[in-house]
Amino acid sequence: MSNKLVLEVDRLEVRYGAIEAIKGISLHVAAGEIVTIIGGNGAGKSTLMKTISGLEPAAAGRVLFAGQDVTQMPGHLRVPLGIAQSPEGRQVFPDQTVLDNLLLGAFHRKDAQSVIDAEVQEQFRIFPRLKERQDQMAGTMSGGEQQMLAIARALMSRPTLLLMDEPSLGLAPLIVKEIFAIIRALKERGVTILLVEQMANQALGVADRAYVLETGRITLEGSGAELRRDPKVRAAYLGAH
Repeated sequence: MSNKLVLEVDRLEVRYGAIEAIKGISLHVAAGEIVTIIGGNGAGKSTLMKTISGLEPAAAGRVLFAGQDVTQMPGHLRVPLGIAQSPEGRQVFPDQTVLDNLLLGAFHRKDAQSVIDAEVQEQFRIFPRLKERQDQMAGTMSGGEQQMLAIARALMSRPTLLLMDEPSLGLAPLIVKEIFAIIRALKERGVTILLVEQMANQALGVADRAYVLETGRITLEGSGAELRRDPKVRAAYLGAH
């Protein structure tokens, strides 16, 4: 694993009016790592992800991507730099086919169509079910299939950093297992991932490092294995007392 930092969040603050959602947090993600953020509802996890991807403005602090300050950069300009998000709730384009959703993931790229087509085939190798469904309207697929499509669509932008926001949300246990197997496979391919996830046990199981976010502050950090053994984490998030 490289020590090269892909993402640095430096004393970040995010506010909704008078409400301080993120309270001066700092974290980093190195190339090739899976870093997990766990925390309860309302901890600020999705706000953090949206601020990194440029969908929420920062009130203070900085977001650095590959050493470049992107704090004030609009979201659509962060995608070509290499930041892609697989959003909470999947948010596929329901009235477009699976194939069209994938092609939309590469909309900003200047590559030849043959290169894009080859990458679509690559996504079909990672997600065989999407190949079977390529001509189907995305909105008619199951939640698990839509989640696979959301991840594959994000990968079509060729990200240096993949932001995954609650990929297991609302999915049956067997499908959750499949999604986490995909996350492991992506890591083996060298994809750098920042993962926000309610299913703390599985998320810590795939993580190199992890942070606990509570009401907008980071209260704990360590390796995935360390946090999995931590009594406070076990009591609060792993259902162990």
